[in-house]
Amino acid sequence: MSDYGGDDGPEYDEPTFDEPEEDPYAYDEPDAEDPDDHGAAGAEDPTSQAAPGEQNVVVAGDPSAAAAARANKNTVKGLREKRIPREKRTTTPYMTKYERARVLGTRALQISMNAPVLVDLEGETDPLQIAIKELREKKIPLVVRRYLPDGWYEDWRCEELL
Repeated sequence: MSDYGGDDGPEYDEPTFDEPEEDPYAYDEPDAEDPDDHGAAGAEDPTSQAAPGEQNVVVAGDPSAAAAARANKNTVKGLREKRIPREKRTTTPYMTKYERARVLGTRALQISMNAPVLVDLEGETDPLQIAIKELREKKIPLVVRRYLPDGWYEDWRCEELL
C-alpha cells in the first residue's frame, strides 16, 4: 500500500471549482429610489420613534428616555446641569493613584510638546520628572472630573487635591 496512489485504494476525483459568473469586486450602485427597499432614505417606518425632522435617526427602547435624549442632545448646557457645585461636593479631596497617573501622563505629554513649564527646571530635561515637580508644587493647570454613578460629576482642580 503506497501513500502516493496506486491500484490498492479507491480512486479519488480531483475537485473542480466553477468560475464565478460575476466579479466579486465589482461595485453595483444602488437604485436611486426603490419602493420595495425598506432601507431607503425617504421610507416611512410606522414603528419609528424619530421626530419629523430626523429621518435617519432610529430610536429604540423607552420612548420617554428617547424624548429626553432628543431634548438634551448632549449640549454644553445639558452637561452643565449635571455638575455638582463646589460647596456640595461629596468625594474626598485626595487624588487617587489612577488620577495621579493620568494627570502626570497628560502633563508630561504637554511638556514634551513644548507647553510652557510652570516651575524652575534646574537642569531637568525629562518631561515626566518636570510634571512630578509641578504636581509636588501644585502648579499643574488641569481639572480632574469625577463622574458619579448617577451621571452627575464633580470637578476638582489639581491644586485642591492632596
